[in-house]
Order: sequence, then C-alpha cells, then structure tokens
Amino acid sequence: MITVNGEKVEWREGMTIRDILEEMKYTFPMLVISVNGEVVLRDRWDEFQVPDGAKVKVIHMMAGG
Repeated sequence: MITVNGEKVEWREGMTIRDILEEMKYTFPMLVISVNGEVVLRDRWDEFQVPDGAKVKVIHMMAGG
C-alpha cells in the first residue's frame, strides 16, 4: 500500500510514477512529484519504481498573480 496525497492506493510490483498518474487520473500538465520527500524529475516518471509503503505527493503548479 502507498499513499498518494493522503489517499491510500494499492501498490503493485514495478509500479512507476506514470502508473500512479494514470490510476489517479492526474492529467494536469505542470506537476511536481516527490516520493518519500525526494523530487522525481519528469524524465524519470516512466522508469522510477515506487516502493511499497511510499508517500507520494503530487503538486499541481499554477501560475497566477
């Protein structure tokens, strides 16, 4: 089991950040993602395997004034 923005999500072997984004239906183009406090760059989302028990934060970046 992992936690994504405070919500429990079933973990599975080999789960990547891209898998989480698809499962949670996150489609916003500007995201910052951290796993256990470590920011994971966008170019690693397809390969970065999220460990069981991880705390994942998905932050939507918004411009404004």
